[in-house]
Amino acid sequence: MDKKGVAELKRRFTKENCTFTRLCGCYVDAGKNKVVDFSENFLNLEDEEFYKYLEIAKKSLSGTVGNNLLELQYPLEEEAAGGRQQFLLGLRESRLQNPELLERFFDMVIENYDYAGNYLILLFHDAYDVITKTKDNLTLDESEEVFEYLLCAICPVQLSKPGLGYREEENRIGPRIRDWVVGVPDTGFLFPAFTDRSADIHALMFYTKDTKEPHSEFMEAGLGCPSRRTATEQKIAFHGIVKQAYGGDTEKSQDVLMDIQQNLNERIEAQEEDEEPVVLTKETMTTVLEESGVEPERLADIEKKCEETFGEELPLAASVVDGKDLAANEQLQRQKELTAQVESLQQQLKEKQMEEDETEDAVKTYDVVLRVKPEKVPQIKSQVIDGQKCLVIPMDENEHANVNGRSTTV
Repeated sequence: MDKKGVAELKRRFTKENCTFTRLCGCYVDAGKNKVVDFSENFLNLEDEEFYKYLEIAKKSLSGTVGNNLLELQYPLEEEAAGGRQQFLLGLRESRLQNPELLERFFDMVIENYDYAGNYLILLFHDAYDVITKTKDNLTLDESEEVFEYLLCAICPVQLSKPGLGYREEENRIGPRIRDWVVGVPDTGFLFPAFTDRSADIHALMFYTKDTKEPHSEFMEAGLGCPSRRTATEQKIAFHGIVKQAYGGDTEKSQDVLMDIQQNLNERIEAQEEDEEPVVLTKETMTTVLEESGVEPERLADIEKKCEETFGEELPLAASVVDGKDLAANEQLQRQKELTAQVESLQQQLKEKQMEEDETEDAVKTYDVVLRVKPEKVPQIKSQVIDGQKCLVIPMDENEHANVNGRSTTV
């Protein structure tokens, strides 16, 4: 499932295009107790509720594919009878109208979702009539298939902040009444995945707001899928491996890591036209590390740690390149260039000042000091005029002279 598929679904989350058939929810307190659950016909909701829930649905498919949105694959055992995939298929087929299946689903989330606080579990059902598209993306008035899916959003519920407000009944300013507010989704998923504009029952799209610490325990124990690292986690892991290879030499490791990122970024930019992402294969890794000046023994150590950490799930080059680091380094290089230019200008000014000082010293030492262009030197002659010894400098009509700072012509 790619960003085009995500965008196609999200475009429908508007008042005019929305076709959600049902919304079910369960509010859970910090002690993992069910406080209240509900089931509603989505299209019958009051406008204020309708738009708020629609906003939550959009947030559950927001962010970057590969970072906030991860496609998880079901292992074969979960597709057998009694597996989590089979359970979600049954829940989808019930169109969220089977209380027993809903109860089991909420219990599954509560048991496997590790969160210290109150939260709201929301489950949407939708049936999207997928319209056929031509090769040039023009739509045809013909249904290709009905994509029936579930969208889950798990939202933290927190007390509103304390503050002052107008208490109408008492006609005074006083402490505001604090209530429990549903926040944006922390975790969620779409099942089945919407791959090539069709249902892929062997996969689901997992959403996480926090890309540094996604709920991998829920991916595995709750949804029954092998967990995957987000792009942020891959970046942190890779950077940690490089830094660890250089031990306590922080400055050296930072320089090498920056060189690695720049070399990888050059490959990414060079391959943009092909629309194929650069995968950090062993061959690519070796070449980039060598180009970045990594010593053979450290290179072997980095490669070994990467193989142990990532296994067969090799990260994309874009996942381990930190755009902020590159931008900061580019800014630093500009500052260094400007500093070098300033130092060069200062040196030139210093040399100029020394020349002027030498000239002033010469003026003090000699009665006459001449500074002429080299080609004029052979033309200077000594001549006695009216009994007075003179220096004669021939000048053409178009030539100018500067005498003690004043410009003059012949």
